[in-house]
Amino acid sequence: MLRLGRPSDIWFKPALSSVVSVAPPNLTLLALGRLDLAMYTMAGSLCALYAHSRPYAARARVLAWVVLGMVGGLALSLVTASLTRDPVVLVAVGALMAAAQKALCDATRVGPPGNVVLTFISSASLFAPQTLGQVPAHLALALAAAAWAWLVCMAPGLLRPHGPERRATAQALNAAAAYAATRGTGDGHARLRAAAAAAVQTAWQALPVTGARAASRRDLARLVIRAEVALAAPADADPQRLRTWARELCGRGPVPRAGETAAATDELLGVQAEAGAPHRPWWSRLGPLAPIAARTALGCALAGYASLALGIGRPYWALVTAASLYQANVTLTWSRGVQRVVGNLVGVLVFAALVPLAHTGGLALVLVCVALNFGAEALMGRNYWLGSICVTPMALLVTEFAGQRPAGELMTERAVDTVIGALVGFVAAVAVTNRRAGDRIGDALTAVDRARERAARLLAEPRPDRAALESARRSLAAALVELRATADAAAGEWWQRALPQERVVLTEQSAHRTLAATVRRLGLHAPVTSTGRTTEDARP
Repeated sequence: MLRLGRPSDIWFKPALSSVVSVAPPNLTLLALGRLDLAMYTMAGSLCALYAHSRPYAARARVLAWVVLGMVGGLALSLVTASLTRDPVVLVAVGALMAAAQKALCDATRVGPPGNVVLTFISSASLFAPQTLGQVPAHLALALAAAAWAWLVCMAPGLLRPHGPERRATAQALNAAAAYAATRGTGDGHARLRAAAAAAVQTAWQALPVTGARAASRRDLARLVIRAEVALAAPADADPQRLRTWARELCGRGPVPRAGETAAATDELLGVQAEAGAPHRPWWSRLGPLAPIAARTALGCALAGYASLALGIGRPYWALVTAASLYQANVTLTWSRGVQRVVGNLVGVLVFAALVPLAHTGGLALVLVCVALNFGAEALMGRNYWLGSICVTPMALLVTEFAGQRPAGELMTERAVDTVIGALVGFVAAVAVTNRRAGDRIGDALTAVDRARERAARLLAEPRPDRAALESARRSLAAALVELRATADAAAGEWWQRALPQERVVLTEQSAHRTLAATVRRLGLHAPVTSTGRTTEDARP
């Protein structure tokens, strides 16, 4: 749970964007002598943490929705805080908002940092002294900072308009190369195959093949298809060539050409046909998320009330801790709880070391917070607990903008609330079982079977429509990724009927054989050398 992973390929981008988004508004407030308003500008500035892996057109839309969600949650919190100071009511409102934010972020798949930042801002605002007359001005500050954050996140597109698409394609090629190196056999090949399939699906989501810029993305699309083909026929793939293409994509040079083949036009026609097919709207995913939302509401409410019962002055810290725990299943939730507690407790010690420096003046306070913001984003990708070491002192120092408080009191409250939030939040996760996880496996298996049967019917035809066959291949690949994600999520739940693990494995094997057959029928594979043997995945 505490093992450090490799840093993200673009770890510095969200970190720098966060610094550039946070620093100017806070320095402006410092110059005006109104650092007490920094909480409202921080709400807008933190929108810069989202959507860094998305193409710029999609990033603009996602960030706009994040801004609306952030400012909307802030507005509801400020209005509630101005109408009542009853902590019982405030905790209840905060818990319901946290559940709604969790469900919406998961359903829309907005990506990291998900609901945690939204819940932190809205929960903290509930306990900020407020009057109705102050709300419009405070919301205007948040909107102004959010507009600046939007511009900061979109600015790199002026220099590298296709940077996100190139990175996503490179990651798919590297993942496919790692799987192809196993030739589809050996220990761990199934795990590498699942990871590569997920990377390929992510690349397709980042690479629209229709619209005004479709022509400029076609070379990238052909590279993703090469990665997809390597998954279906690993014995015929060249891992070194895939890695070479990935390295070239990470530079500023032209997109490498995957080579024109007789089937190139049919490949892209199939991709376009699949992209143009109707897909489920995001709100259709809200139903299966009901148990997770219920866990969040119950856990946050109980954590906040437990903090109140102990006389803690900031129950929203316990509430936010509980909200940050909930993952796809109980096992992952337990891991996140351990990471959160370790990171926060170490972060409290870091706060003790930094607070003398921060108390030397307003400028020092702002600069220390900016530095911690950078550290949090730079380290979070390696492990959640490591990033929390910076998040915790930053959150504590933000409270100093409105006025200094005894450091020992802040540290004690934060440590107690962290432990309370983690324990109570996990108990709520255990109490609210997600029995729908097992049902979703059946739906995912059915979807794979239908996609495989469609591909098999086309394969049985003497002269199948090549675009339709390519579309069927991609539909089957997407269904396999969804099946693996659903099975992994259900495997970490407790107190449910036995999962059909054997059926999942057999369905995956059968589907991968069908994928290999479609690759060979389309003529997409290009054997490197004659190995004289086949693998289970490559055998039609």
